[in-house]
Amino acid sequence: MPEIWLHAFAFPHRVAELARQAEAWGFTGLLLADSQNLTADIWVELALAAAATERLRLGPGVTNPLTRHPAVTAAAAATLQAESGGRAVLGLGRGDSALSAIGMRPLGARAFETALEGMQGFLAGEEVVLPDGTRSRIAWIAASGAAKVPVHVAATGPRVIAAAARHADAIDFTVGAEPERLEWAVTTARAHSGSVSLGAFVNVAVDPDPAAARDLVRGSTSTLARFGAHGSPPDGLSPETRAGIARLAADYDAAHHGEAAGAAAQRMDDAFVDRFAVCGPADAVAERLAGLAALGLSRIVVVPCSLDTDPAAMQASNARFAAEVLPELAAVG
Repeated sequence: MPEIWLHAFAFPHRVAELARQAEAWGFTGLLLADSQNLTADIWVELALAAAATERLRLGPGVTNPLTRHPAVTAAAAATLQAESGGRAVLGLGRGDSALSAIGMRPLGARAFETALEGMQGFLAGEEVVLPDGTRSRIAWIAASGAAKVPVHVAATGPRVIAAAARHADAIDFTVGAEPERLEWAVTTARAHSGSVSLGAFVNVAVDPDPAAARDLVRGSTSTLARFGAHGSPPDGLSPETRAGIARLAADYDAAHHGEAAGAAAQRMDDAFVDRFAVCGPADAVAERLAGLAALGLSRIVVVPCSLDTDPAAMQASNARFAAEVLPELAAVG
């Protein structure tokens, strides 16, 4: 059975309780989206989650090297590692809504790889040479005695997948749930590293009513699917999904980022959502996720809702997943 992680948004007064529930339900870890203009500060909420749990692994899913300098992020992640007893993980990406909200663009693949290398150096307590030639080291990390925080890179395109395979501890693909597309991503990663751990972010909702399940993840699916429109080859994408991604990118409104109520999300047809996400009754969800894990994934990050999902509806879907899907996945190994 692959590790099953839960993704969530950092809303005040919700994260600690969600972390307690995720641990009780049997999730491996909890990741929080880092988008300062849309949600609360993730490191504060992750600290509260650590205090509320004993086993659950915790981290950003994902942060970026621009709104937070790699040294700042490394210090925060290492602090969480020390205070949680070694349960921290660092999810890193090129940046999305956190950057667009303040007029910035995502890092290019080459600059991202440089930042990733620097992040790994800081986390190891090593001296890092910054782009301007400054030599920098976070001395207290090496002295803390805590294990190095593992870095997971969220990746869609081949250049970032390759950079992550070379320098990260793990890759979590953001390519959707079509098996052929995930097979392409796995093959691309393995061409650069045979040992890096592989996982995937997957939009997942469980409801006996397929329409209700789609509506839970419509906004988050629009966000994840949109990544495939920028510099990512069509390998493994069905023609229908490719066309849907192109329409989504043309319609996307950053003011409604991640919201099911956004016009672009509402215009996605049901067939597109059914291909790109995994949603519907529990038995169908379990079968599809087991098939994806069999492609070589050690980890599935469940993205269970949109930014504007009703908390009670999200809770119900998560509870169904825990009660009805997790046992099925465990049964198939």
